[in-house]
Amino acid sequence: MERAPMTAVSQLRRPATRASDQFSLVPSRHLPSVAGGSFAVEFGRFLDQTDDIAQSKQLFDLLSAFALNFDCLWIAYNSLTSFPKSLNPLRSDPAIMLNYPDKWQQRYLEMGYHSIDPIIKSGRKRAGAFRWSEVYNDASTTKDERRVLDEAATFGLRSGISVPLHGPQGSVAIMSFAQPWNREFQNSTLTYLQLAALHFHLRVAKSESSSGPGEVPKLSIRERECIFWVAKGKSSWEIGKILGISANTVDYHVKNVKQKLNVGSRTVAAIIAADFGVIDL
Repeated sequence: MERAPMTAVSQLRRPATRASDQFSLVPSRHLPSVAGGSFAVEFGRFLDQTDDIAQSKQLFDLLSAFALNFDCLWIAYNSLTSFPKSLNPLRSDPAIMLNYPDKWQQRYLEMGYHSIDPIIKSGRKRAGAFRWSEVYNDASTTKDERRVLDEAATFGLRSGISVPLHGPQGSVAIMSFAQPWNREFQNSTLTYLQLAALHFHLRVAKSESSSGPGEVPKLSIRERECIFWVAKGKSSWEIGKILGISANTVDYHVKNVKQKLNVGSRTVAAIIAADFGVIDL
């Protein structure tokens, strides 16, 4: 399975004394160089734009816009840290943020692909950014694991890279960037996207630590029922038939769940509800 190329860029044009500057520790000679330095300018702009942003949703939107410079239409951020469900705190910033195609999100959830996703498996073991093609072609990747990537390609995610983000006390998150073309990512692109992912991750972590953990929101019985069937891949119409209520009423309850879990997608709400033990699948 082939994966994708791009070009990236020269050194950062930011003062070394700026405070959002975990990157001031990265020597500029380690960054790739292309004529004009356009990607370096975009990266500097991305850092500037995120300096005073605390909300994870805004940070995610800015990162999505930056990724478009490398023709990455889709990105996903997923915290992989495992805790006992009864102790798993829900912070003000969600552990999962993504803009993948809705149909792929739903298919992924329905099939339980999180349990065999080779990107997740690799992300737990690796330290640096890696291409999906490397994982696909690895001898240790099983046929079932390759099927996840093959099927993702049918939904448009044909090439990608992922960045493991290891933190204190064994915490792990993964940021992924995906393109709709079967082309290989260049090393220079990995450099910029890895730095951007790290910056995003640190900003989100800072926001979480300042706001502190919160209690898992309580869902009503009907809200639990609706989001349970969402997790099972049912449409609002189908859920309405199962529960004996209208599709509009289902949408109302699902909307309440999304608000309580601080997410914009019903699929992500179902994933988080299951992860936190709010519903049992």
